[in-house]
Amino acid sequence: MASISLRNVVKRYGHGPKANQVVHGVSAEITDGEFVVIVGPSGCGKSTLLRMVAGLEEITGGEIAISGRVVNDTEPSERDIAMVFQNYALYPHMTVFDNMAYGLKIAKVPLAEIKQRVDKAAGILELAPYLQRKPRELSGGQRQRVAMGRAIVRQPQVFLFDEPLSNLDAKLRAQTRLEIQKLHADLGVTSLFVTHDQVEAMTLAQRMIVMNAGRIEQIGTPDAVYHHPATTFVASFIGSPPMNLIHGQADGSRFTAGGQTLALPTAAPRAGALILGLRPEHTDLNQNGAAGWPLKVEALEMLGAERLVYGRLGETLFTVRVDATLVPPKVGGTVSLQATPEHLHWFDPTTQHRI
Repeated sequence: MASISLRNVVKRYGHGPKANQVVHGVSAEITDGEFVVIVGPSGCGKSTLLRMVAGLEEITGGEIAISGRVVNDTEPSERDIAMVFQNYALYPHMTVFDNMAYGLKIAKVPLAEIKQRVDKAAGILELAPYLQRKPRELSGGQRQRVAMGRAIVRQPQVFLFDEPLSNLDAKLRAQTRLEIQKLHADLGVTSLFVTHDQVEAMTLAQRMIVMNAGRIEQIGTPDAVYHHPATTFVASFIGSPPMNLIHGQADGSRFTAGGQTLALPTAAPRAGALILGLRPEHTDLNQNGAAGWPLKVEALEMLGAERLVYGRLGETLFTVRVDATLVPPKVGGTVSLQATPEHLHWFDPTTQHRI
């Protein structure tokens, strides 16, 4: 197993004034045996960063070290990593056993050891009954497990996952997430997992690296990132539906936004322009005329165990998540919202950083 160090890593395509820089000085430390998820929207540079760790992309600046050894100029085959791709990349003419064993055969590992490693991986991934099948005879989830098995048998220092669940349907994604969690618990191999899906990130990560436009916005545990977002980007990207962000002017315990003055449960951190953040589930909805923030209801969305209420505070759009067993408010009506001090988040409108 191994640690991974990213030290001011830069990636630039092209040269001179027309060069396109896609990764801007990324620094992070992944400890031995840790499972870290890099999450962000499409085009933020997360897969490029992973490919630089793998050696599939050259880095323009900075250093990447695995187990303390700088690998900037080291060939991918010499980095002792195994990568699981989005598209499985299985040989269609080979059996599951041969697909998993192929890399070991190329490395001239003895046949007895190959069989031992493949059988062990197949047992972990519940693939033993399928070892003599071809990939076309397998489901999408089974093919992805074969791809993971091929990585496991190599016994690498580091696992790299590049959006491996993107091609699976919702049910298979949930099932495979559990299998990946169990796999990491069993093997304890240092892992970097790239995804644009915040649910995958929240459920799999021991720590998350949230990226935006080639930069790191926040590094932390899923709990810390969700409850204490460092920027407005993190606040709006992590969480479904996202955090409500209200631009306005604070004056003590009053906050004016979109033509509506809201009474705060505690004074704002400072006077003047601020962004107030509040997650949809951290607002109590009252239909009995109690004092609070007046929300004019515009739409309802039923999601099974919960319901989303969409409305406006003055001119500001706002979303509330409520228990579906409660009597829903009427569209076109006005309800009252209450917020508690511990659930208010404040951001600087200029820097977009948390106050």
